[in-house]
Amino acid sequence: MKIGWYEILGVKVNLLSMVQLNSLIGEAVQSNCKWIIANHNLNSLYIFHHNPAMKDFYNKVDYVHIDGMALIFLGKLLNLPFRREHRVTYADWVWSLMEQAADDNWRVLYLGSKPGVAERGAAILRNQYPGLKISTVHGYFTAGSQNQAVIDQINSYQPNILMVGMGMPRQEEWILANIDQIKANIVLPSGACIDYIAQEIATPPRWMGQVGLEWLYRLATEPKRLWRRYLVEPWFIAKLLIEEFFFNLRNKLFSS
Repeated sequence: MKIGWYEILGVKVNLLSMVQLNSLIGEAVQSNCKWIIANHNLNSLYIFHHNPAMKDFYNKVDYVHIDGMALIFLGKLLNLPFRREHRVTYADWVWSLMEQAADDNWRVLYLGSKPGVAERGAAILRNQYPGLKISTVHGYFTAGSQNQAVIDQINSYQPNILMVGMGMPRQEEWILANIDQIKANIVLPSGACIDYIAQEIATPPRWMGQVGLEWLYRLATEPKRLWRRYLVEPWFIAKLLIEEFFFNLRNKLFSS
């Protein structure tokens, strides 16, 4: 599948729907290759511009889907061909992905969350999709021998899909540091995906995501953890938007 790249506010993304993402994963499994499929939202965009390791990570990935309606709205504002179907967040995608995994006999391993939480979420997924092969490893481990033991456990299971849910930027930094040792067809930085399934974190009403208000629900339910992400970081994004708008305007004036 040939997928193009679009640049927005200094980062590059692909315009991918859930169906296309599932198809890409099928292609990777069938070809027995190893791809990293990352995502961008406003939080990752902010971290990207402030954390050199995140830039190194995104330089290594194979595909980047959009996770956040705010980026869709910004893309439209900048006259890019972004559509609602290109916003793929794990709270929606995980169900389609796990259904496909059960149907196609893909092995899934989820790395992350507190001890017991990921397994509780995996049990819910197994009940929803009989035949689903999913294993879990909690994310509370240290560097060195514990980290190597986690990698050995992953490779022993031989997952087709490795979901790494440690939150940004820890999950991206972990993938970057360990990708050469990992044996999996697809590696997905997945955030708190399985925490939502396990109801460890309240899932925002899905209609709020479609209209770009999911952030408001998350801020209201986790203000102490998320206030900076939703009330401070967007000002930096606004600065990038203004700079890009005037850069494009200047180019248009000088080229006419």
